[in-house]
Amino acid sequence: MIGDEILIALVVCVIAGLGLLLFQHIQTKQLRNKVNALTLLVKESDRQRETVKRELQELRSGTIGVGRRMQELEKKASLQDARLDEAKHQDPQAKLYTRAMKMVDLGAGVEELIHECEIPKAEAELIIRLHGKG
Repeated sequence: MIGDEILIALVVCVIAGLGLLLFQHIQTKQLRNKVNALTLLVKESDRQRETVKRELQELRSGTIGVGRRMQELEKKASLQDARLDEAKHQDPQAKLYTRAMKMVDLGAGVEELIHECEIPKAEAELIIRLHGKG
């Protein structure tokens, strides 16, 4: 009967061992699936990171281009302002009207503008309306 007990114990051990192997196999398979899923996530994250990196580089390039264009436009605007100022100082008519506007700012009336700036009454009235203090 000792032989039967050893045989039963041996069968129980073999069954327990097979159960443990089956359990380990299932656990290993689950871990492999998780590793594969994580690998896919990492690859997708890398792909998205590269996409964002390219887009950021494009934005930087675009921003640099816009900045250069703004500098060009600012230079052109400055040149235009300088030309306008130069034209104001060279044109004798413009000098008269500039003087008239300054006189209006100081409180001059229509008659004073007509006499000092030698401009017609209608123009003097218009300058006062446009540049007068309310």
